Amino acid sequence: MAPPAKSQWDFGELFPPEQFRKVLSVSELTGQMRRVLEKQFQQIWVTGEVTNLRAQSSGHYYFTLKDAVAQLSCVLFRGESGVDRSLLQDGRKVLVRGDVTVYEPRGQYQLRVTELELQGVGALQVAFEKLKQKLSAEGLFAQERKRALPTYAQRIGLVTSPTGAAIRDVLHVVERRNPALEIVLAPSRVQGDGAAREIAEAIRLLNEFHRANEAKGGGLDLILVTRGGGSLEDLWAFNEEVVARAVFESSLPVVSAVGHEIDFTISDFVADLRAATPSAAAELITEGVFSSWQFVRESGARLTALACGQLEEKRDLLVLAAQRLERLHPRRKLNEHLQRLDDLVGVMARRSRQGLRLKSVSWQNLAGRLGRMRPAVVLNQRRELLSLSVQRLREQARHRLSELENQLRALRDRLRLLGPEQVLARGYSITTDLKTGRVLRDSSQVKAGSTIQTRVQRGRIVSRVED
Repeated sequence: MAPPAKSQWDFGELFPPEQFRKVLSVSELTGQMRRVLEKQFQQIWVTGEVTNLRAQSSGHYYFTLKDAVAQLSCVLFRGESGVDRSLLQDGRKVLVRGDVTVYEPRGQYQLRVTELELQGVGALQVAFEKLKQKLSAEGLFAQERKRALPTYAQRIGLVTSPTGAAIRDVLHVVERRNPALEIVLAPSRVQGDGAAREIAEAIRLLNEFHRANEAKGGGLDLILVTRGGGSLEDLWAFNEEVVARAVFESSLPVVSAVGHEIDFTISDFVADLRAATPSAAAELITEGVFSSWQFVRESGARLTALACGQLEEKRDLLVLAAQRLERLHPRRKLNEHLQRLDDLVGVMARRSRQGLRLKSVSWQNLAGRLGRMRPAVVLNQRRELLSLSVQRLREQARHRLSELENQLRALRDRLRLLGPEQVLARGYSITTDLKTGRVLRDSSQVKAGSTIQTRVQRGRIVSRVED
C-alpha cells in the first residue's frame, strides 16, 4: 500500500516497490505443497485397480491406482523390502499403504507405497479367466487343431490399426527380410468400444478374400492379428469372445502378436501361433525365405572353397605323379648304369695295379733268392716257373677280361633295351621344338604356328602347329 500523502500535491508512491509483493518460485510453491501434503496425509490406506505397471532396471516399480472416476500415481521404491511385489499385476485390485508426496520435477503428487495387500482380482481379470476356462473346455485351445505356418509365405493378411506402431514394426521387418512378401491389410481399431467386432469382421473378410481369389492363385497363406503393447484395458479387445470365435473359425492359419512378451490374450491361446511382439511375428513368418536366402548367399563361398580344395588335391597328385615319372624315366636308369660301369672300370684298374705290384714284389724276392742259390739250376727252375706263371697270369687276365666284356655286353644290351631307339621301335615318338630342340611334354609348350619335329623309328617328321 502507498504511504499517506502529506499535501494535496503529494500523491505518495504510485507504484509500490517490489519487496511489498510475495512472489514464489515454482520450486518454492511445489515444496510448500509437498510439506502440506506430507504433513496432512501420512500412512493412509488406498484401494484401487492396478494399471500401467512398469518395473524399472533400478528396482523401482511405478503404477497407477484407479477406480471408476479417478486415478492416483504410485511408486514402490527398491528399498521397501517388506513388500511382496509379485502381487502387482495390471487389472488386479490391491490395498496399499503409504505417504502422499509430491514429485517436484514434474509437479505431480503421488503415493509412496510402504505396504501392499491383495484386495481382490479386478473385474477385467475375472472376465479374462472366466472366458479362458470356457473356451478351453470347448477345445478352442487344443494343440492338435493348431496348424503349421507355410515355410515360404507369399501373401499374408494383416489385421491391425493402419496408424499404430505395430504395422510400422511389421513392415520394417518384412522389408528387411523378405521384400517380396505381399500384405493385404484389413484395417480395424485395436482398442475401445466396438474394436473387438471390427477385428473379428476383418478376420472373416480376409477369409472371404482368400476363398474368392484362391482359384486364381491370389489367395492368402496366413493371417497376422497384431497390435503394440498397452495396459490390460488397452488390450481387452483381443480378449473378447467374438475375436476368439473368429480366429477359431478361420480357414487360414492365424498368428497372434498382441502387446509385449509378458502380455497374453485370449487370441494368443486360440491362434495357431503366438508371437511375443509384432516384430517377432514378422520374423517368424519370413523365417523360411530369410534362412533360404542366407543359405543361397553362403553357397557360393562354400562351392568356391570346395572347388579350391579339389584343385589343391589334384595339384598335389599331379606333382607326385610327375616326381614318380621322373624317377622312372629311361635317362635316369641309363645314368645309373653308366655310373655303375664307371665304378666297375675303376675297380678293375685298381685290381690290375694291385696284382702287378704283388707280382713285382714276388719277382724281386725270387731274384734275391736266385742270387743266393746256384744260378743255373735255380734259373732253369725259375724260368719254367716264370713261364707257367706268365701263362697262368695271361689266362687269368683273358678270363677276367672275358668276364668284364660279358658284363659290359649285358649292360650294353640292357641299355639298348631301355634306350630311346627301342621306345621308338615300339611305336612311340619323341616331339621336340624345331628351333630350340626342347622335348615337348605338354601342349601348352607350343603355340599355333610353331614348327615342331617328331622323331619316329625311321626318320623324322617336321610339322606346323595349327591348334
